[in-house]
Amino acid sequence: MRKALKQTILALLVAAPIAAQAQTDNTAQDWVEVQDAGTSVFISLGGTVIPYKEVTLAAQIPGRIQSISGIEGDAFDAGAELVRIDSTELMAQRNSAVAQLANAEADLRNADVQYNRELWAPRTKQAMGGMGMPNLFDDMFSRPMQDMVGDYDTDAARSADLYSSRTRIQQSRNSILQAQSQIQAIDAKLRDARSLAPFVGVITHKHVEVGDTIQPGMPMLSYADVEFLQVVVDVPSRVAPNLTQGQMLEAELDVNNERVPVRVAQVFPMADRVRHTVKVKFDLPQGVSRPGEYIKVLVPDNTVSSGGMVKIPVSAVRFNGSLPGVYVKGESGRPQLRLVRIGENIGDDYIMVTSGLQAGEMVQRNP
Repeated sequence: MRKALKQTILALLVAAPIAAQAQTDNTAQDWVEVQDAGTSVFISLGGTVIPYKEVTLAAQIPGRIQSISGIEGDAFDAGAELVRIDSTELMAQRNSAVAQLANAEADLRNADVQYNRELWAPRTKQAMGGMGMPNLFDDMFSRPMQDMVGDYDTDAARSADLYSSRTRIQQSRNSILQAQSQIQAIDAKLRDARSLAPFVGVITHKHVEVGDTIQPGMPMLSYADVEFLQVVVDVPSRVAPNLTQGQMLEAELDVNNERVPVRVAQVFPMADRVRHTVKVKFDLPQGVSRPGEYIKVLVPDNTVSSGGMVKIPVSAVRFNGSLPGVYVKGESGRPQLRLVRIGENIGDDYIMVTSGLQAGEMVQRNP
């Protein structure tokens, strides 16, 4: 009996330190050391969502709006007709130019015939009017005598007639070119009477209605590609050097405060002379926003230090109402509630604490 009791007491004495050590290890796993944030300060800059591509279709010719293919929000493929301007007057001008072209072509054919006639049956060799014997006498004696004494040059007269015929041919060809040019100019205006979609997109705003009279340069429609969106932000000049094309950042939506990733698409080369800001465009994920909405982009500011900011696991923060707090390990080893001020998330596991904690303190990981 005594031997069994002695063995039991000995087993308890051996197991006690092991259990205590296990309890100490479990307790140590519940505490985590507060770490220095070691990151740049992020500033929140507001911007406006804009389409990736946006154009304003303006009138190229004067006239009256004949048709508009849709309203705001209607989508179209590239090359689809959006606006048509009445082209009745232009068609009348084109018909007149076509008639002028036909007349010029007829003049060319006639000039060609007259040239061939002059080439093979010159007028200088035609018989003069009159009775047979006098006419024969002129052909045999009068004309050769005139050529001999220099009063008349038959070859020069024939050359002049041929040159005149060739000139009429060239003039007819020029008239054809002129008529063709007029038709081409009118066809260009007829093409300008139809405004086509330059890319796949939607109508964002109508500036005119059917029946309105417009002049060249007046806007008719605003058209944009809203499938891919960007946010444009005016970034302070001191922060702009921290941004590079392709850099990934985070943005906060104004609708539900949701965080979404954004990518630096373009950093403009010049700063605003008045506000001393640089315009920067960020690419947005598809389907998270719409043009015109307000979005805040979190931009790193390397010119400002973290100022003693620390980071702790997100699971260590507990909210008492709307006040965030953590359980800090006191001098006695017991957890003590302490209110803190939290900042931005650092990844998915950590959160920045701007005040209330110091690096090196111990907080409960999962209070």
